[in-house]
Amino acid sequence: MSSQQWFLLIGALLLVRGLTATWLQRSTVTSSIVYLAFGLLVGPSALNLFHFNPLKESALLQALTEVAVLISLFSAGVKMPVPFTLTRWRAPILLATVSMAITVALVAAFSYYLLGLPLGAGVLLGAIVAPTDPVLATDVQVRHPGDRDLLRFTLTSEAGMNDGSAFPFVMLGLGLLGLHDLGDTGLRWWLVEVLWATLGAVLIGVAAGVTLARLGWKLRRAPHHHQLMDDFLGLGLIGVVYGLCVMVNAWGFLAVFFAAVALRQTELKLASADPAAADGEALATVSQGALVFKEHLERLSEVLLVVLIGGTLFVNSWTWAAVSLALFLFLVARPASVLIGLAGSGTPWRIRSLAAWFGVRGVGSLYYLMYAIEHGLPEPLALQLIGLTLIVVTLSILLHGISVKPLMGLFWRRGKPIAAATAPGHPGL
Repeated sequence: MSSQQWFLLIGALLLVRGLTATWLQRSTVTSSIVYLAFGLLVGPSALNLFHFNPLKESALLQALTEVAVLISLFSAGVKMPVPFTLTRWRAPILLATVSMAITVALVAAFSYYLLGLPLGAGVLLGAIVAPTDPVLATDVQVRHPGDRDLLRFTLTSEAGMNDGSAFPFVMLGLGLLGLHDLGDTGLRWWLVEVLWATLGAVLIGVAAGVTLARLGWKLRRAPHHHQLMDDFLGLGLIGVVYGLCVMVNAWGFLAVFFAAVALRQTELKLASADPAAADGEALATVSQGALVFKEHLERLSEVLLVVLIGGTLFVNSWTWAAVSLALFLFLVARPASVLIGLAGSGTPWRIRSLAAWFGVRGVGSLYYLMYAIEHGLPEPLALQLIGLTLIVVTLSILLHGISVKPLMGLFWRRGKPIAAATAPGHPGL
């Protein structure tokens, strides 16, 4: 397909999306389904106008998905409605750790015993498809900084954390395949990939977010009265935090999310102590100023990546192995891991039941897959994992996308929305 044809088709898609925004809000169809349908139409499944080969373009796709996830994690972090405390965040922490590990184990067992994959490949595949997605799950995530719905809070904060907590399992899978050094008896993996990379990421993210919040607040107030470029500051925070984490072998995804949370919550604390805020004066903040720009970038990345997903699939990509893996993940592994992980947490049952279903898979899974390919995954195994992962993501877009609005509507009609600050285990601010 020529560049002129691409401009025409993508431009037409964006125009249709922009003109039908109200219709999409009222229908059961999500924007991701529209983009996926477009990709399937112009890709090898239908008109065959183009084919995107993720194996040959793994470096490009890794970079695209990496940027998309980072922007989405920042957007999610600055919309968090309550400060980080172990009591308030207990449910999402359990989902991002205990439930994550259970999902990886179940998918690894399914892949090993039923799909015939090597154990290391099964663990790697489990780590690829286990994280929930911060990019494609906008319909079940926190919509704005004042949104205190507990379900949205739980799913958003889980997605913010498990894109980092999946990385140790990715490295474990690569290590079992002989592509990464786990150390004697796995000691290096425990000390570096699990402990240091996780704790270091949280510390770096929180320190950077707090520092930028205080510096921006000071420069905007008397006697300086500086004007700041919030969109540049947001992008700069993402770049510095992520780059620093890569340099010191910490998980950059996790750090960017916590940097955004720390930025927003520090600015809220500073505002509450400012006399101007008490007088009702609108006080500018870096987090709010950068949010709109990041959400626009997030939408554009969703268009690009979902169209590419549609453009990778052939009709024969829909194998029984791939479809059975997706159904096992959605109907067995995710519900079981959520119910076990949240047992005894005090989370209301209707929150648990919807969280058990809305484990949307998407761009994060594609990033981890490309990361593994770029780290030497053998081509036959890479092709097998590509086929499995793409069908999981595609079915997630379809099944979760079709069900999200009806189920969320039923959730809101059946009972009064539960606020993140007042639910059991989530005391008021």
